[in-house]
Amino acid sequence: MGFYLNPPADGFAEILKTGLYVDKSGLIAYTNHVLGTAKKLTCFSRPRRFGKSFAVKMLAAYYSRGADARQLFENLKIAKDPQGHFEENLNQYDVLFLDIATFIAVAEKVSETVNEIQRDVIEELKEAFPECIKEDTRSLLKALVQINGKTGRKFFIIIDEWDALFREAKNDLEVQQAYIQLLRSLFKSGQTSQLVVGAYMTGILPIKKYGTQSALTDFREFTMLEPGTLAEFVGFTEGEVQELCTRHGLDFEQARRWYDGYQFEQIGHVYSPNSIIEAIFHKRFHNYWNQTETYESLRIYIDLNMDKLKDTIIDMLGGQRSRIDAGTFQNDMTSLESRDDVLTLLVHLGYLAYDNNEKEVFIPNEEVREEFVRAVKNGSRQELVRSIERSDQLLDATLRLDGDTVAEILEDVHEENTTPRFYNNEQALRSVVVMAYLSCVDHYIRLEELASGKGYLDLLFLPAKTSTKPALLIELKWDKSAEGAIMQIADKEYVKLTQRFHYNGELLLVGINYSTKTKKHTCRIERYPAII
Repeated sequence: MGFYLNPPADGFAEILKTGLYVDKSGLIAYTNHVLGTAKKLTCFSRPRRFGKSFAVKMLAAYYSRGADARQLFENLKIAKDPQGHFEENLNQYDVLFLDIATFIAVAEKVSETVNEIQRDVIEELKEAFPECIKEDTRSLLKALVQINGKTGRKFFIIIDEWDALFREAKNDLEVQQAYIQLLRSLFKSGQTSQLVVGAYMTGILPIKKYGTQSALTDFREFTMLEPGTLAEFVGFTEGEVQELCTRHGLDFEQARRWYDGYQFEQIGHVYSPNSIIEAIFHKRFHNYWNQTETYESLRIYIDLNMDKLKDTIIDMLGGQRSRIDAGTFQNDMTSLESRDDVLTLLVHLGYLAYDNNEKEVFIPNEEVREEFVRAVKNGSRQELVRSIERSDQLLDATLRLDGDTVAEILEDVHEENTTPRFYNNEQALRSVVVMAYLSCVDHYIRLEELASGKGYLDLLFLPAKTSTKPALLIELKWDKSAEGAIMQIADKEYVKLTQRFHYNGELLLVGINYSTKTKKHTCRIERYPAII
């Protein structure tokens, strides 16, 4: 039992004790299935706060000879899966567990990280296999070869934060190359069949590409673009979130409005585990994204403004999508040469969701949308900053019941941000209104096309629990009248929709009309008293 070699199951045991663990042990069934085969090398990348460290601690607890983990797993799915090979592989392998971020943190210099990885791991291997490793051995590969030659033992290698060096030493090509060479030596086809029974790497980025070729060609990759058969392990599925909300007395509909948005064809909707767990722990729906990462990293990429990236960001803040070619991305943070490269990177970082069928990206939910707004407000792109400032003015005019100013601002936004081809498109009006009310993200939760039984309300901005502002019910009309929109809100009893969300406060009814003939907007706003 050691720190790098055959770690105990303590990390996974601590996770289970929280009482908030969602059973993802089905991942073990997959790794057992590919164990010892040509597909035994797995790289599964996904954003921060999506449970990567939970997964590696679980795998280490299951495979490590240094753990006695039967009691930890006996009530989980893997123990009940007849095809999961649970008994056959439980605590049967020599596990090497390498957390690259930890190595970087304790290294005297980042440039020495690769040397220190090999030095520290070899020292521990010598303690466990004192008669196997030669005194002058400095190569981790040679150490494993010497152990295998004397004992016949094979290793299961787990690498957490595999891409940390590419993120922390972005411009140090020498240390990056040394690191890739270390990984290539460990996972080279001829070596892995003899020394490695399986490997699992996880990180934020997919494996670095050189041109069109992966740096580690024998790995089978699963990413936010292509999660494949591991899609259900990317985050929490919708069913898992529903069960957690029921168990802990939280409103699932609010959880969905705050944190839904990522989705994969294989399993449907996926949620960020960290956001859900924090909401349960604090008994509050809130933006927990910025507790693990600041908007600074997002701001840097927006400010690049490659290929009119700012226009794309404005469109997506308005609820639109953008088509991308993800194939040019080199899987690092420095080789960014186009708008599509930046947007693909933001998918891997979790700031954007990806529709694999349509090849489109979009902002997944209100939690992440808040981060975009913060990044824009504090960025150097003055065009974006002006959009936010104008949105502040729009919200202020709405709360003052100043329909003329609202119409004037919407007209400016519509003209600036809608191409002539789509100017008279009804969907464009919805996007313009959503985009114009960007500032609402600081005070409201946005809902669209809510069914009342008599029709569909276009937009509802529901105040956050900490907000003192009234709810906004917005109905859109096309070549009709703003007054008619207000009448529809009353006739179809849209005001009752707020009670569905346990809101009984003051309402503002906002009717907006757009004339395709005059290209003019009109707005009517009426106050509706609190529902008693």
